Amino acid sequence: MLEKDTYKTVVKPSDGVIFKDRGSKFLGYAYPLHREDQVKAFVDNLKKEHHKARHWCYAWQLGSDAIKFRVNDDGEPNNSAGQPIYGQILSKELTNVLVVVVRYFGGTKLGVGGLVNAYKTSAQLALEAAQIITRTIDIHFKLIFEYQYMNKVMRIIKEKNATIVAQKMELNCEYEVSIRKKEASAIKIAFEELRHVKVVEF
Repeated sequence: MLEKDTYKTVVKPSDGVIFKDRGSKFLGYAYPLHREDQVKAFVDNLKKEHHKARHWCYAWQLGSDAIKFRVNDDGEPNNSAGQPIYGQILSKELTNVLVVVVRYFGGTKLGVGGLVNAYKTSAQLALEAAQIITRTIDIHFKLIFEYQYMNKVMRIIKEKNATIVAQKMELNCEYEVSIRKKEASAIKIAFEELRHVKVVEF
């Protein structure tokens, strides 16, 4: 079986979409997420923007191999908000994404079934409004070598379509390169065969 080396995520924050049920208003938002510590900032901004709302429920997922995720019901009955939101992230096979649904209470209780439907639908609408992109999973290597091997190193980088992310030229040359995951082992072997290049994966 081929190892998966792509993932789907959202390109940029989506504008809020509205779902209404019996007087309650639900606003769904989707955000690209790179680090867990971004979640609080996104949610806090929505709390400022919608300071009269009652609940700010969310779910997020990060990673492609080692998946991390969290759901938050923010005061709604257990599993009536965060889990339905997370279900939509999974159904669209997305990662590195945060979906927040803001609820303005309309005076009528919806019951658990009504809440599940409202949060699920709001999350679905938020993700349908977002621009979704497929990105490659890249592996990064650090290459350390002497100047005299520069041409050989550059030839492999070009042949394998690797990207130079950073470079340091001091006593030795130090390159950070990234390559699609499925090409990673081949490029590592190619560099190691040069013998004069130290290869560190990180």
